[in-house]
Amino acid sequence: MLPIADSFMRSIPVSVVIPVKNEERNLEKCLERLRGFSQIVVVDSNSTDKTIKIAESAGAEVVQFQWDGKFPKKRNWTLRNHPLRNKWVLFVDGDEYVTGEFKRELLEVLPVTENLGFWVTYQNYFMGKLLKHGEKFRKLSLFRIDAGEYERIAEDRWSDLDMEVHEHPVIEGPVGRLRAPILHEDFKGLNAYIRRHNEYSDWEARRYYAVRNSSKSRWNKLTFWQRVKYRSLDSWLFGPLYFLVSYFVKAGFLDGKEGLMFAVFKMFYFFQIKCKIVKIRKPSQSKP
Repeated sequence: MLPIADSFMRSIPVSVVIPVKNEERNLEKCLERLRGFSQIVVVDSNSTDKTIKIAESAGAEVVQFQWDGKFPKKRNWTLRNHPLRNKWVLFVDGDEYVTGEFKRELLEVLPVTENLGFWVTYQNYFMGKLLKHGEKFRKLSLFRIDAGEYERIAEDRWSDLDMEVHEHPVIEGPVGRLRAPILHEDFKGLNAYIRRHNEYSDWEARRYYAVRNSSKSRWNKLTFWQRVKYRSLDSWLFGPLYFLVSYFVKAGFLDGKEGLMFAVFKMFYFFQIKCKIVKIRKPSQSKP
C-alpha cells in the first residue's frame, strides 16, 4: 500500500478520524480511498488482528484508546485529546470509503461555506450488491472541530460500546448537506452484521429512556427526524412501517432479493429494540 501522503491531488484540509477495532478486512481499502487528506488518525481499541500493521504501513497516525466505561467515549475523546491539525474533522468507520467525487466536493465547498457541519449520505452495499433504492442512511460526520462534539448520554456502564455509534454531534450553528455520498460495505460478512444489530439494539433500547427522559433543551437539539424516531421506537408498528416505506414507497424492491433481505433485517432490528424496551420495563422477568 502506498503511503497516504502520496496523492494525485492537492491536500484536502480535513483531519480524518477512523475509530477501529479488528478491522483488517476493511481498513486497507478505507485508507487507500483517503489519499489526499492532510491528516489521517486511526484510533484503535486494542486490536488483536493486523489492523495496526495496516494503518502504520499506510502512514496513518495510530492512537490507542482504552475506555473506562465513562464519558468520553472514543470519538469525543479524540476531539478532546488528540491534536487535530485542521479546522474540519471527518469521522469515517473502517468499512466506509470516500470517493473522488466526495473529495472534489470538499475542495470546492469547505473554503467558501458558512456552515459548521455537513450531513453525509451513505450508499450501502448488502450481500455484495450496491443498494440504489430504499431509505438512505445519513450521518452528520463532517464538522468544524470548534463547533461541537457528540452528545453526552449517561450510560453508567450499561453499555459495552466504547464508541459513539448512534450518538449525534451537537453543532451550535448552521449545518448543510453534501451531495456526494460515501460508500459503506463491510467485508466481515453476514454474521458480523447480525451480531452488530444485536449489540446496537441493546444500546438503542436503553438510549430510548435516556433521550425520552432528557431535559427539554437537549431534546430540542435533536433534528425533526430524530425526534420522530424516539417517539416511535416504543411502537410495535415502527418496524413494519419502516419496511413499507423503504421497500415499497422508496422502491427498495428494485434492488432485488438483496433489497428485500436488507429491508427485512432493518424491520427486525426495530422489532428487537421494541422487545428490549419491554424487557427493560419488566426487570423482574428479564432472567437469562
